[in-house]
Amino acid sequence: MVTVYDVPAEKLILRTAEKLKENSAIVPPEWAEFVRTGRHTEKAPRQDDWWFTRSASILRKIYVKGPMGTSRLAAEYGGFADRGAKPNKAVKGSRNIVRKCMIQLEAAGYLIPVAKKGRMISPAGVSLLDNAAKEVFDEINA
Repeated sequence: MVTVYDVPAEKLILRTAEKLKENSAIVPPEWAEFVRTGRHTEKAPRQDDWWFTRSASILRKIYVKGPMGTSRLAAEYGGFADRGAKPNKAVKGSRNIVRKCMIQLEAAGYLIPVAKKGRMISPAGVSLLDNAAKEVFDEINA
């Protein structure tokens, strides 16, 4: 059986994002086209469907790294902030984007809350990611 660990992350995330577009519970908010993804970025993402890609990436990270909360996930999407003449400093990404994505994924049934640990992936989320991994695996080896 093919799992998330057997395929390249980038291709899996793109395939999962396509599947998330079909789900009515995953909808980008109206502010998504203007928002920066963190203090370390200068502009908003250039992709039109970046919200689905970020949601798929969050789903994969929670699958691989176990139960996670918004703060730890925001650190995963952080970077280095330019502070002018001072040395660059590591900063977290946007917790609001992570939180909204996790709320939508939970409403879709892909995540379940865990007390004091954040959210973990549900059996439906595991199935979604494993099916996408199988499709990517078949595409690569065809």
